[in-house]
Amino acid sequence: MATINVLVVAGGGGGGGNVAGAGGGGGYKTNAAYAVIVQAYTVTVGTGGAGGATDAVRGTNGQNSVFDTITATGGGGGGTYQGVGTPQGLAGGSGGGGGTGDTITPAGGVGNGGGEGSDGGTGFDITAGEYAGGGGGGASAVGVAASANTGGNGGAGTSNSISGAAVTYSGGGGGYGITTKGSGSGGGGNGGQGAAGATAGVDGRGGGGGGGQAVGTGGGGKGGDGVVIISYITGTLTATGGSTSTNGLNSVHTFTTSGTFTVTFTAGTSGTQSKIW
Repeated sequence: MATINVLVVAGGGGGGGNVAGAGGGGGYKTNAAYAVIVQAYTVTVGTGGAGGATDAVRGTNGQNSVFDTITATGGGGGGTYQGVGTPQGLAGGSGGGGGTGDTITPAGGVGNGGGEGSDGGTGFDITAGEYAGGGGGGASAVGVAASANTGGNGGAGTSNSISGAAVTYSGGGGGYGITTKGSGSGGGGNGGQGAAGATAGVDGRGGGGGGGQAVGTGGGGKGGDGVVIISYITGTLTATGGSTSTNGLNSVHTFTTSGTFTVTFTAGTSGTQSKIW
């Protein structure tokens, strides 16, 4: 038996279409001492949710990412405009931001908490001002609420240096704003502004898509695809799967698509060894 360091990031949620809320970041989970034996382990990498392409469509949730018993939940999709669709953000690893309400302040979706993800920011009621959507939640912070004309920023993601330089994962997307767009965080896409559309979350980082506008360049941004990264001290085991690299004394396997992590050799804890022949 040996231990590995595992990072599991789910797909980010898609941003809503039409003066909308942003997608929440994909769920973020780690285990720095996960025990493995000589066998094959299935790795599932979740894709990002679709952005709302038309006025009445919320963004869809990202898909889960899984390594063995570790499951990170896909980010929640962003809400749309109440006059044509459902304005509340969807629950997920991190929740999607609320869209624009005609008579209500749309709620953001609920995140899983516990370091995996946070709630999405509330949207804005146009009876109190102009259209704007809330930011998507991130792994480390809730999405920012929208204000008059101004989209909420995405909630912060979480930094991890498992593969080398520090990278921030699972940030929320920015909400739509008529005059000021919300900014994405930790791989999250930016919201649309005016007639301009939103941007997508970053693939391999699980960022939420920006909240969009159905006029002009299109609707909400797609959520970023997730990632699974495995690291271990070189020599403690031998394994195949994913894209391989080194980080100091560690071997690193990066999965940007689903696959199999196969352990073929481990150095036993009492000096014994095991191997697949």
